Amino acid sequence: MSSQKPLIPAEIGARARPLGRLPFGFGPRFFVMLLLGLVWLVPAWWSPRLIGAMFLWDFVTVMAFVMDLARMPKPPEIEVKRAWEHAPSLARTSEVGVSVRNFTNAAIRCYLTEETPVSFRTAPPSLELLVPANGLARTEYDILPRERGDVRLGRLFLRYQTWLGFAQRWAVAEISQTVRVLPDLEQARQHALYLIRSRQVEMEKRRKRQRGQGREFESLRDYRQGDELRDICWTATARRHQPTTRVFEIERSQAIWVVLDAGRLLRAEIQQENSELRLSKLDYAVNAALSLAQVATQCGDRVGLLAYGRHIQQNVAAGRGAVHLRTIVDCLAQVHGEAAEADHSRAARVLLTEQSRRSLVVWITDFAETPTTPEVIEYAMQMTQRHLVVFAAMNQPDLTTLAETTPKNREEMYRHAAALEITHRRDLLLRGLRQRGVFAFELVPGLLASSLVNQYLDIKERNLL
Repeated sequence: MSSQKPLIPAEIGARARPLGRLPFGFGPRFFVMLLLGLVWLVPAWWSPRLIGAMFLWDFVTVMAFVMDLARMPKPPEIEVKRAWEHAPSLARTSEVGVSVRNFTNAAIRCYLTEETPVSFRTAPPSLELLVPANGLARTEYDILPRERGDVRLGRLFLRYQTWLGFAQRWAVAEISQTVRVLPDLEQARQHALYLIRSRQVEMEKRRKRQRGQGREFESLRDYRQGDELRDICWTATARRHQPTTRVFEIERSQAIWVVLDAGRLLRAEIQQENSELRLSKLDYAVNAALSLAQVATQCGDRVGLLAYGRHIQQNVAAGRGAVHLRTIVDCLAQVHGEAAEADHSRAARVLLTEQSRRSLVVWITDFAETPTTPEVIEYAMQMTQRHLVVFAAMNQPDLTTLAETTPKNREEMYRHAAALEITHRRDLLLRGLRQRGVFAFELVPGLLASSLVNQYLDIKERNLL
């Protein structure tokens, strides 16, 4: 993103309050001192009067506990804050900062436990912090979000004591907060920078503008050998008394629509490479949509978003700019998979109503292998009457692996034959789309983002829109 700061959750803080009806207890040194007092039982075996010394020792230990408890800060004299360095993104490790401020003259050692959702961590973080008198201490812990959307973090529990360690207090800070887990922002930024720079380097190597690179006027320059006659500006030639050529660039402000299918087929989970995480096809589709929106915005085009299941989940009109891109990021974070089949006809009607002029429609979906033509393919064909359609179907890697594996027994042979039949049927359907003028592809989920961005840049360069 051009600026990630607005995407970062706000810092939240609160004063601690006592936990439970009896918010204090004995520290570890209290029990150690009591055990040491039992040593007096050995000499008391011969001299019973020494039992009084043991009770005196225990009394001193109890008084030390009372004094330590009285000297210890009260829970309202402690302030706890939670801060975020980066916006939480799907499948990206990030850090959450926790700070504790002590408003008293007694240094304390805090043991912190925070309520975190299972989608962030498999176990709540347990932190230890030494807070100086009238000072501030800070620590942090890692999270790895496994789901997009709004996630709620709960309270923070404190158990603290002074350097004496005779007493402990228990407190809780109400810093509950709802944060939004965004798509993979880092992947979108990397794709945008790498692909745009590589295209710029490639275009800089070509010193002349070739046909098909755009017809939007940019500037005038002297005629060079090899320029087309139709590009000569005769009025400027007459004024300058020398041949002058018009220079064109790729058109900008064109409408790019990203259509996301959030139906049941996109809920299939796929193992990430070199990771234990399993992301759904919809997660890959959302990341690809964000990468494409980032690149299209930097190229000067207007980007719209339509995410649908049985009903329209998100509908963002085509626009551009940092604020518009922020809106798309927020909407993509809230797209969720549905258990029912998606209503493709509803999505097609909404898109045709929203966008009457010709635009580029990138439809990210998947389809079931049925004897009849799937609905999504039928509506993609209908869309070509008005728009240029890029149809991206995500394949299942395990199905591809099964089709490429040599069977070793009868059971594997049947599975291999079924995988080949499914693969062949999908190829026929996609081939039919290509014959109708649709850019149809079957893509590996991990390569979906880079493939779509490359296809978009190729369409822009060839002036197909």
